Amino acid sequence: MRQVFINKNDSEQRVDRFLKKYLSEAPNSFIYKMLRKKRIKLNNKKANPNTMVVEGDTIQLYLADKTIEKFKGSNNIGNSNFTPRIIYEDKNIILINKPVGTLSHSANKEYGNNIVDGIIHYLYKKGEYNPRAEKTFKPAICNRLDRNTSGIIIGAKNYQVLKITNDAIKEEAIGKYYKTIVNGIIKKDMKIEGFLTKNEELNKVKVSHREEDSSKKIVTRIRVLKNFNGYSLLEIELITGRTHQIRAHLASIGHPIIGDTKYGDDKANKYFKEKYNLGSQFLHAYKIVFNGLYGPLEYLNDKQFIAKPSKKFAKIEEELFK
Repeated sequence: MRQVFINKNDSEQRVDRFLKKYLSEAPNSFIYKMLRKKRIKLNNKKANPNTMVVEGDTIQLYLADKTIEKFKGSNNIGNSNFTPRIIYEDKNIILINKPVGTLSHSANKEYGNNIVDGIIHYLYKKGEYNPRAEKTFKPAICNRLDRNTSGIIIGAKNYQVLKITNDAIKEEAIGKYYKTIVNGIIKKDMKIEGFLTKNEELNKVKVSHREEDSSKKIVTRIRVLKNFNGYSLLEIELITGRTHQIRAHLASIGHPIIGDTKYGDDKANKYFKEKYNLGSQFLHAYKIVFNGLYGPLEYLNDKQFIAKPSKKFAKIEEELFK
């Protein structure tokens, strides 16, 4: 029998979710079968899958050591080619300026060139993350950006910070602001609403004015910064955070983002590709304003952080809106 002690980074999660991370290579069916047969217990009693574990609890694994080691998987840290561009860092969080073309997290289980693996490798090298001392927690990100959207990503260094930040995001308390350039002139600030439906097969979304089956409400606030010669520079506040929300929402009102090959205008995209070698949408998550944080993160409330755009984005903005 092996006994597993629940610490602060494992606390406040369901038994089955803890086990799926602790025994990451085990099939879900195996975990639930062991719970039913009392081969896995919580505090020496039968454990229901949805029971919450808290700091100080113990989980008993009545399994062979070979089985445990087989299903635990490797906790080795590989090398990452991604060097984080750090905007801000303290003992709890790390803010990264993600470049265009980099994934927020791995698209498969391979370790490599993405934000999450870059943060893990960076904190491991600093001595702030020791995989051998942790049972289930790894440094994680609280928000995601499309591969070809640049800007601020929030990284959490411990589970409590991850939970608090995710709660604030769900409550729409953290302000997320983007800069973008769109086709056409938008003359006044506005808040637009709609319903978004995702096509998983095409990895594309549709925005409609009426609620449809499986659609989700979206809210986007637009602030006009400048407009000139048929283009508008906008600040976008993302009220709800859905897949491709900003790109599809702006396209749905006739103002697609320049460089956006999925929702944009082919003629405009060709112009910016030829003149500036712009091969992605001009969309940069440039500002985060923290609010709604509690406990050990209260000190961050009302603080804002800015991520500089790439040299290419800065050049396009400067030349279009002199």
